[in-house]
Order: sequence, then C-alpha cells, then structure tokens
Amino acid sequence: MDFALDERTLELREKLLAFMDSHIYPAEQELLGKDVAPGAEWDRPSVMEDLKEEARRRGLWNLFLPGAHGAGLTNLQYASLAEITGHSPGLAPEALNCAAPDTGNMELLAEFGSEAQQRRWLEPLLGGQIRSAFCMTEPEVASSDASNIATRIDRDGDHYVVNGRKWFASGAMSPDCAVLIVMGKTDPGAERHRQQSMIIVPSDTPGVDIKRGMHVFGYTDGAHGGHAEVVFTNVRVPAENLVAGEGDGFAIAQARLGPGRIHHCMRLIGMAERALELMCQRALDRVAFGKPLAEQGVVREWIAESRVRIEQTRLLVLKTAWLMDTVGNKGAHTEIQAIKIATPRMTEWVVDKAIQAHGAGGVSQDLPLAHLWAQGRTLRLADGPDEVHLASLARRELKKYKG
Repeated sequence: MDFALDERTLELREKLLAFMDSHIYPAEQELLGKDVAPGAEWDRPSVMEDLKEEARRRGLWNLFLPGAHGAGLTNLQYASLAEITGHSPGLAPEALNCAAPDTGNMELLAEFGSEAQQRRWLEPLLGGQIRSAFCMTEPEVASSDASNIATRIDRDGDHYVVNGRKWFASGAMSPDCAVLIVMGKTDPGAERHRQQSMIIVPSDTPGVDIKRGMHVFGYTDGAHGGHAEVVFTNVRVPAENLVAGEGDGFAIAQARLGPGRIHHCMRLIGMAERALELMCQRALDRVAFGKPLAEQGVVREWIAESRVRIEQTRLLVLKTAWLMDTVGNKGAHTEIQAIKIATPRMTEWVVDKAIQAHGAGGVSQDLPLAHLWAQGRTLRLADGPDEVHLASLARRELKKYKG
C-alpha cells in the first residue's frame, strides 16, 4: 500500500488549504456566536453562494465523485482533501459541493439512476443549483435494521403512491431542497432484503408534509440542510421515479452508505486535527497555577494521546480508501465497518479533551468545539450505530474460525 500523495492531489490540496485560509475560516469567524432570527434556523449562511462560486473558480468542485460525473478522483486521492474540509464542517463541504446528504444522493443517481432521472435531478445537484434529502430512518421502528422500514410504496397504474412517516431526513429542511429520495416497502411478502425500494419524490409533490426540523444536541445543522420529520400521505409520483427496480432498495442503500461512511470518517479526521490544534494553542497561551497548561502533565498526555489516536485512525481510513479503490466496496466491507466504529469515537475523545482544556469557553458559541463534539457524537448513530457495526464485524471475524 502506498499512501503518498500524487501530483494532482498535492496541487488540489494546496488550492484547498489556500481557500480555507482566504475564505472559509474568515466566514466561520463571522458566523460563530451569531444570533439566528426565528424562522431562519435552517437557512444556509448568506456567504455560501459566494463561497461556492469561488470554489468552482478554483477548480475545487465535486471532488468526492469519481468517474465522468465528478472530479475523477479515487477514494485515496479524495481522503486528504475531505480531511481538510473537516476542519470547518459547517461551511467547507457544501462550499465544494461535497456535503452530505447530497453526495450520497448524487452517487446513488450516478450509479443507479436512469438517464431521465440523471438529467432531471443529478445534473442540477452536480451544479449546486438544488439540494436534496435522504429519507430512510423512521421514528416508529428500529431503522438500524433496514428491513424494518414501514413506509409503503404501492403501485397504482402509471404511478406509485407513498405513505409513511420519516424523521431525521437529512437535507429536508433546506429551503433549496427540491427532491427527496425515499426508501419504503413495495412488497412486504418478498424475501427480507427484497421488500424495499427507493423512489424519487419532488419536495413540492402534494401530500409531502415537512412537519418540523429535528435538533441534534441543540443544533439545527442548518448548514447541512437540517434534519426533518416528514409525513407522506397518498403521495403520487410517476412510476419512472422508481430508482432501478422494485426490491432493489436494500442493495442500493448498502451501496450508498459505504462511500458515505468513509467520507464522514475522512472529515472526522480533520475535525479531530482542528480540535488538537486549538488544544495546543490553548495549552501554550493559558497560564494556570503559575505555569502554562502545556507544562501541566495531564494536558501534555491529552496532546500526545490525541496525536497517537489520530494517526492510528487516519492510517485505517487510508487503508480502507485504498481497498475501495483496488478491490471495491464489498472487498473493503470489514474496514468500512471498522472505521465507522473507530473514527467517531476517536474524534469524540479528542474534541472532549480540547473542550476540557478550554474550560467554559470550550462549550460556548465562541469556539467551534461544542459543535465538533456534537457532530462526532452524532456519527456514532448516523449511518448505523456502533453496536450494529460491532455485531456485524464480529460475525465476519468468527466466520473465519467456523468449521
């Protein structure tokens, strides 16, 4: 395995670092601690369009998507770039059109969408003209087991009719959200993993009711389009809006979530690096009991342990990216699960220590640490909770030793 950065990635990395310094961090400072008017909690920052325009001008656009539709980077090439965007997760990913859930939805449409679906939905998503939502999780069932999904997608002539209730539908609170990709059951009597399908629902379709935005540890996640509770009542969409075929929904979900998980982990590495940077600066600048925090043994241990944990996890993420590039997502399944377990835990730990080093300021709106912690902790649930990945990983490991 060779994780050295090639010439193209080095060039993009230098461009991205310069963009972060010149545009992202200054915009972040303007937004930190800023009061948001009631009713505007899920609006994107007003500076976002300028950031997107500048990112496009610099060639920093759709870096996540391999193949003809995107920048053509491999997972390994994208890893170091996604890590940099993790230093400012509320601004940088969307500025580069690399923000979830749009990334996963674009990958889904690029791989499974028909030509008509790609023209109508993928192209404007690639252009950053619209945003999208992914509707899988439901409040009334354990959605970590996707076979539990209860939303119905029933055929009625040339249409499908959608009925059900979703929540934490990522992206649905964005004023620019134009399309929802919905997972539901088309055949409850089929084999367990062939009951589900996915369908494209324009957000303005009659019967789509976005009931409320869901908060995450008190945050709206407005920069990511928020997370909504959505009720579908006799929502009729053309049959051609079905993605791939009936019964393909579970397989599509697994294909979609694999790259999404590694993208989250790439950004989490950057979030941990940002926290460590802030912790080191604080340790050198702050004096307590007659000497800088950097001379206090416990703080020095936090700093050293943070570096060890970050490096260990980064190497596992890079190995996973390399495997996805060389043997495919299925061949990297074990490693994808391993990074999904390890990376949020690592980031949560590092950010927690950075918060502790900052005292009361660490939990305030004057620093990004509280939001970084909330995102890291949330990702121990999103895209499958730790326990599901641990159970699956253990099964795969034990299988090697069964006669």
